[in-house]
Formats: sequence, structure tokens, C-alpha cells
Amino acid sequence: MYEEYYGFSERPFQLSPDPRFFFASAHHQRALSYLQYGLDQGEGFIVITGPIGTGKTTIARNLLSNLGDTNIVAAQIVTTKLNPQELLELIAAEFKIHVERGSKAELLQHIEQYLISLNQQGKRALILVDEAQNLPAETVEELRMLSNFQLDNKPLIQSFLLGQEELKEIIQAPDMEQFRQRIIASAHLKPLSCEEVKEYILYRLQQANGTNNELFSENALKLIHEKTLGVPRKINIFVDRLLLFAFLEELKIINSDAVNEVAEEMKLELTGSLTSQQLQNIEPKKQVVVNTSEHIENIREVLREIEDILETTIKEKIKMTRYVDKLLKEKNREFAESNVKK
Repeated sequence: MYEEYYGFSERPFQLSPDPRFFFASAHHQRALSYLQYGLDQGEGFIVITGPIGTGKTTIARNLLSNLGDTNIVAAQIVTTKLNPQELLELIAAEFKIHVERGSKAELLQHIEQYLISLNQQGKRALILVDEAQNLPAETVEELRMLSNFQLDNKPLIQSFLLGQEELKEIIQAPDMEQFRQRIIASAHLKPLSCEEVKEYILYRLQQANGTNNELFSENALKLIHEKTLGVPRKINIFVDRLLLFAFLEELKIINSDAVNEVAEEMKLELTGSLTSQQLQNIEPKKQVVVNTSEHIENIREVLREIEDILETTIKEKIKMTRYVDKLLKEKNREFAESNVKK
């Protein structure tokens, strides 16, 4: 909607991971360097962890898109709570290994034969496991067992694990000692600093062929960091909405007032996941007792919340109506101009 108005070739803050928009903050560059180091070593596990929305999947996509070594056959797996058998079946499917429905032993045999055939062609396999925190400990252990497939003392397959912070707890369990010994590097992603948020926004604008580096005021950029806590995914969601708002309001410069107004509209969307410390500070809700003044007050609070939601929805409808009206005016003007030329 706003792309043409601000001169963008595309939306600069799309949610889907795109290697072209990969922004190498200090932590992200370190994580990427570890992944590349792991590729060079050709063995062991690389583990990348970080909070939701900090860019783990983007790093994985960036790595896969920039693989210069044609001898690496890579597969990316986004996991759910798979048991070891299901993981092996998914790996076979990703590598297009034809497997008849059979026992786990037969499945492993097919995978090993495929890996040996790759080795004979001078190639090796790489598995990128995204959302690895969803894997049960026994399934993570199955990945370690796969790393035992070797030929001439060289591993036939290598695994990279990317996951949220819960993945660290799985790996640090006492019975995961053998897996930990196979980890050659690990990194933990952090949210962006205030200065990095500014660089991140300007970088993505440039990637979308934006030429106005003063579209956002300095105060607006600082406020965006405050509202999003420096989490890249939240920045994408927020700035995309902010650009739409600015377009509807026909703003040439996005200032802190615009940021605050959009933040108020998106208050529920920007809350994100609470930290464990915040959760500890929240008192459990008391049991509601019917026919008490407290119960009546609870009902009033719910009604107030519903009223707020309805008010926000009405505001969004009004803005969308204004946007449609604006488009119609532009079309009418274009039509009138074309008739004049005729």
C-alpha cells in the first residue's frame, strides 16, 4: 500500500525470512561465523539459541542461500515434537530418500546408504534443524547417533541446531554429556541495541531501494527500540504498521508522535512473551466468587477491555476507509488526466 508513496520497490519489513534483508549485527555476525566455521570443519554440532524473533531462521536461510560449496547437500527441518522414528522419516523425506514403511533399523540403513553414495560423489550432507527446542531429549540424542555414520574416519552428515532458550536446558541435562562433547561452537542471539535498531531500519529501507534516510526522526528511532525491545520480528511488525499509518496520514517524516500513536493501537500485539522474572512478579488470579462486589468489578473490567478492543477496531476501519477513499481520488485524478490528454 505505502510502497509507491515512499518510493520502495517492495515492503521493507516483511515477516518472512529473506536472506537479502539479513542484517549482520555483532551477535548475528558471530552466529553466522560459527555456522560457517562449522561448515569448514565438516563435523560436530553447531548450536544457535536466542529468544523468539531474534533472527535464528533468517541466519539459517542466509547460510543456505550463500552456500558456495556445491558438494554440500543441505536440508532444513522445522521441527515439532517428533520422536526419533519420526525425525528419521522427516530427514529421509527432506533428502528424497525413498523408504518403504519399515522398522527403524531399515530406515537407518537407507539413510546410511544414501550418505555413503553422497560421499562417493565427493559430497556430504548437512541438516539445519530449526525450532530444535521442540525436540524431546531422546530425539536430540538420535541426531548424535546419526553423526556416528562415518567413512574413512570422516563424518557423513553434520547437524546445526537452532532453537529458543529452552534448547539450552535440554542440552545441559546430565544425560546429554555425549552430545555436548560433539558441540564445536555455540552462540546465543540477543535483541538489538538502540544504535543497531537504527542501523537495522535504515538497512532494510535501503534494501527496498528507499533513498530517504531521514524518513524517521532520531527520536522516533529511539522510541521504536523502546517499544519493540530490539527484537527484529517485533520491529518488522511495528515499522510495517507505522509506515502504513504514515501513508494514510500523508506524513513525509515519521516522528515520535506517530510512533506513540501506532504503539497505542498495537499495545496487545507488542507485548510479546514475558520473561520468567516478569512471570514471577505476576500474582495468580484469585478465584472469582459469584454475587460479590469483586465479581461485579471483574465483569466491569472485562466490559472495559471489550470497549477498548471495539474502539481500536473502529479506528482501524476508519483508517482503511480513508485509505480506500484516497485510492479512489487518485484513480479519478488519473482518469481525468488521461481524458485531458485525449
